[in-house]
Amino acid sequence: MIALDLYCGVGGITRGLQRAGFTVVGVDVNHQPRYCGDVFVRMDALVALDELLSGAEVGGYRLADFTSAHASAPCKRFTVANAVHTNLRPTLFDPHPDLLSPTRELLKATGLPYVIENVPGAPLVDPVTLCGSMFGLRVRRHRLFETNWKLQVPDCRHDLQEEVVGVYGNGGAWTRTQPGGGGRKVVGAEAAAALGIDWTDHQPELAQAIPPAYAEYIGKQLVDHLAAAA
Repeated sequence: MIALDLYCGVGGITRGLQRAGFTVVGVDVNHQPRYCGDVFVRMDALVALDELLSGAEVGGYRLADFTSAHASAPCKRFTVANAVHTNLRPTLFDPHPDLLSPTRELLKATGLPYVIENVPGAPLVDPVTLCGSMFGLRVRRHRLFETNWKLQVPDCRHDLQEEVVGVYGNGGAWTRTQPGGGGRKVVGAEAAAALGIDWTDHQPELAQAIPPAYAEYIGKQLVDHLAAAA
């Protein structure tokens, strides 16, 4: 089984798919020196899909070689912070274009089972939500997942998390107590452990990474789906 991981970043989705039994080809427009997958291709994700649809190879594989495709298009367009900024300071130049919609259309054209991930608020179609509390992690990191196949999902179990920590941004760690908002932000090795990541502790990568447990959970269901379809 060979999976295509578009906008792969450092490989949070990739590592989860590997644990579920997939060989993974990662595609990202940025250099990813700590990417954990089997093959890395530095290429625009939309260009990669166009290439595959035209019959060309990406990472040594043609479209028919892939059993599934996964995409985590940049999410800044759909974050709350960006929505507030856009409303306050509208501009003709959009620094965060919608890559999700064209990605979806190209994924549909491949005919592959696909998974699209993004942040709450993103315009996904009938998405399910995964949370770190479902997998014994110390983060919440709610993320939406759209699929063109049936995906079962458990309930959030926030009540089981003794301490929830934040992993975001490029700054240092901090702890705040009430009043004024409590909580703790962690960085480096502690942040990596909170996400279930064991191959990098580089903060800018961790701030963007999807916990591998999410993709492993999805990947195991995808294996069953592929077996049933076969």
